[in-house]
Amino acid sequence: MQQQLSLTERVAIAAQWIAGADSLLITAGAGIGVDSGLPDFRGDSGFWEAYPALARGKIRFQQIANGTGFDSDPLRAWGFYGHRLQLYRDTVPHAGFQILRRFADAMAAGAFIFTSNVDGQFQRAGFAEERIEECHGSIHHLQCNAACMPAIWPATELVVEIDAEACEWKGALPRCPHCGALARPNILMFNDWNWFSDRTDRQSLARVRWLRTAARPVVIELGAGTAIPTVRLLGESQRGPLIRINPREAQTDGEQQVGLAVGALQGLQLIEAQLERMGRL
Repeated sequence: MQQQLSLTERVAIAAQWIAGADSLLITAGAGIGVDSGLPDFRGDSGFWEAYPALARGKIRFQQIANGTGFDSDPLRAWGFYGHRLQLYRDTVPHAGFQILRRFADAMAAGAFIFTSNVDGQFQRAGFAEERIEECHGSIHHLQCNAACMPAIWPATELVVEIDAEACEWKGALPRCPHCGALARPNILMFNDWNWFSDRTDRQSLARVRWLRTAARPVVIELGAGTAIPTVRLLGESQRGPLIRINPREAQTDGEQQVGLAVGALQGLQLIEAQLERMGRL
């Protein structure tokens, strides 16, 4: 039935669900950052456009975002992740993040975020650190590449200096303060057996505890694709309605799900405008 509805009708359903909720679970993939100017690395062409040096070598995202890269080519691995770290430090979250905060502020239990993104954009937008689960870790935290101990520390003091043309790190490589071995971002990569998940595990427990306080939750999913469906599956497993905002993969299954085939910012703006017309914001 919902497949036949217009975008306006779908937005109205989404607004009604948000108006009736006491809690908001935000599930987000890479697509939420596109409106902030961040690449989502969709396909080789999009990835290579962002990293011409890797395009020249035909190095795919799965090859550079790989747990083996810091052993085989640490200068290039840190060139790639150093560039990303500085990019995320410099990026200002788009206005949709503040719309989500306004939705959450109107709900008794507020919001919790579950994201596969490692960019820290929700923290930069003002969401509380204790209400965020980063299931793939965070580029703003480091760990030992040799796994000398399960320690995780902030990358706040790390000064990024890279050769963007070659996609290589310049100067002394980051080191583990405990053993002196190479340090790496605390991110779950491809073929990665050394990722320390302690920080993410604590975040996951916080989400479980928060969900116990949510009597009438609604899920807003933003920019989460099907290639790696972790975020989509988490949202679909929750009780309560789900609002899927995705310009390319907005398909849904069930009467308690509605899809908006638009970008994250536009979808949130449409819902907010509808809530204002209803007098609910």
